[in-house]
Parts: sequence; C-alpha cells; structure tokens
Amino acid sequence: MRLLFIGDVIGKSGRRIIQHLLPRIQKAFHVDFTVANVENAAGGFGLTPQVAKELLETGIDVMTSGNHIWDKKEIFEYIQNTPQLLRPANYPPGVPGRGMFIGSVSGGPKVAIINLQGRVFMPPLDCPFRLADTLLAEALATTRIVLIDFHAEATSEKICFSRYVQGRAGAVVGTHTHVQTADEQILPQGTAFITDVGMTGPHDSVIGVEYASSMQRFLLQIPRKYTTAERDAKLHAVLIEMEEESGRAQSIRRLSLSETWNP
Repeated sequence: MRLLFIGDVIGKSGRRIIQHLLPRIQKAFHVDFTVANVENAAGGFGLTPQVAKELLETGIDVMTSGNHIWDKKEIFEYIQNTPQLLRPANYPPGVPGRGMFIGSVSGGPKVAIINLQGRVFMPPLDCPFRLADTLLAEALATTRIVLIDFHAEATSEKICFSRYVQGRAGAVVGTHTHVQTADEQILPQGTAFITDVGMTGPHDSVIGVEYASSMQRFLLQIPRKYTTAERDAKLHAVLIEMEEESGRAQSIRRLSLSETWNP
C-alpha cells in the first residue's frame, strides 16, 4: 500500500499547488491514501471549514494538524463533526475533535492515522508517548497500517518518539518546523521515519512568512503581524510504501516538487 503524506500546507499558494499537482502525483506514484497537515492552510494561520472542504475535494483523504488548528475559531464546530480532520490527540479531555482516524477508501484496506503533538518548546499537553501506547493498541486491533503525524518542534523529541513506537507504527512523520529534512529512513523494526516532511507553500519566505514582517520581529522583539508569502510554491511530501499484512514500511521517498513538475 502506498501512502502520500503532504507537509504543512501554507496559505493560498499551498492550496493552489496541491490542486495543481495532487492528481498527477497520485496517478504517477499509484497512491492509495493521501494525508496532509493543514493547520496553516487558511491565510497561513489556522483553517476554516471552507478551506477544509476545498482541500478534501482535491483528493486528500485525511487532514492532520497541530497547535495552530485553533487560530480560526470557526473551525471548532467543523472539527467536531468531521472525522477526516484531526487535531493532536493529546489535548485535554473536552477539546473538540479527535486525534485518530481509522477507515478505508475505495474498498481498500483500513488505515489508521494518528495525530500527536510534542511538548518540548510547545504547549504542555498530555504525554504523547504514553497516549501513543493506548492509541496504537486500539488501531492495531483493526489494521496493521498505521501512520503517525508527530507535530513537534524539537528534533530530539521526534527521533526519540519514532524509536519508542517503532515496530508498532508503520510510519512516523514529523511536522511543524516547515523545513524538509534529509534523514528519511526505515528503522530496524520496519517503521518509516523522517524528522520533518517540510512545507507545501511559498518557499521564497521565512517558513511561509514574508521576510520584512519576520525581520522586524527579530530586530525589534515586539509583537508584529506576520504576512503570509506567496512566491515560489513547492510541494513537500513523502511517499511511503507499506506491506499490507504486516504494516512494515518497505520504502520512504522524499518529494520536493515545483508547480511545473511533470511525471
């Protein structure tokens, strides 16, 4: 089974390149299931119901997120009623939404997608390591094909988490830092891992933000509104192939594609 995971979608340019390239990618690489992190897809910060619907129409099967999912308040009701949109599972009880999806598309095998958030340099949520034990036990009772979006700042935490769940999850993909890393690998117990998938959106920027507004914040150290960039759109993703019966990853491949890409 081939899963495509698309890195953090940023603003209009990120949505545009997905609309432009995703059908080609799915056809060229025989993709069975597509996941994307969409927490910054609406104007570079947060997500709206309209943008979420627009992304699902492109062929994305499940959308994950992170700490910025709450930036647009209108998402609260939508996330509660939309199983295909996940938020980190380790938010406290009572937070709208869910952190795991188990399902299939087009009559294929069931897939489990888990969304968790790290705690180093991040809000102090519940322990993602211990919660992963519970969620993996639930997922593996239904399917062997399990992918975890671990939304975290610290490289060390992402690496440690991947080793903690290896052999249980078929893939752990890091998100949040918007810079694609070159450490894609298959861990000894058959788990695909990459520290950060990268960013789908404007790469002529400071991780999606216009240079001027970002520089002023660094120089003056006072709050300043960020402006989402638009130039040089690229789609960052990983293509992961898993064995259906065992759930073990057989390969992981990084993708960095411009709008002019053709298979």
